[in-house]
Amino acid sequence: MSNQESSEEQHIFFDLLNHFSEDMTDSLEPISHPDKSVNRMMENRGTPLRKASVLIPITRHQADKESKIVLTVRSENLNSHAGQISLPGGSMELDDADAAATALRESEEEIGLPRHKVEVIGQLGEMSLPSGFQITPVIGLIDPDLKFIPCPIEVAEIFQAPLSLILNTDAYSSSSMTYDNQSRKILELQFEKFRIWGATAAILYHLAQLVAETKNRK
Repeated sequence: MSNQESSEEQHIFFDLLNHFSEDMTDSLEPISHPDKSVNRMMENRGTPLRKASVLIPITRHQADKESKIVLTVRSENLNSHAGQISLPGGSMELDDADAAATALRESEEEIGLPRHKVEVIGQLGEMSLPSGFQITPVIGLIDPDLKFIPCPIEVAEIFQAPLSLILNTDAYSSSSMTYDNQSRKILELQFEKFRIWGATAAILYHLAQLVAETKNRK
């Protein structure tokens, strides 16, 4: 890695930190779906949504190591979203104090990330999903080189994508998929063999937008 590349990646990491050091009001705005019809459907939904949280684990930048985000490939044995790229997380339980507690507990269960190894720096607004969940993404910093242990029931693979890619809004593209017999607009992001799409891509794109807006205000 050249000194210039390291410097650019360091700036990207500190752009993220700067955003979460400011007033978090903007970060807590609800996360919209790329498809407006899905947003309308969720607004008009009559039944309550189940609370859930995901963790966005981000490795700290070091001189010889760029910052990355930890993602998972869901097991093919799962009943929903099998084989898709996901952030570690799951449903809130009664013993969970808040959204962060849920995200940390689920991450420990799914990828073996000890909760005491995570520095929570903030969270994003909620995202309502047609599957019946309302997800709160939690941002956590972790040291690089941590060893992860996938829960074989839920996680088929763990990988790390560069923060510089995830926070590049131009790297995302629009495509469509059929849901409930209708074509829906979705966002997607390609990293090596991994196609990040759906709710995961929407959450990460929302984060990228927020960090870019904070940077542009400076």
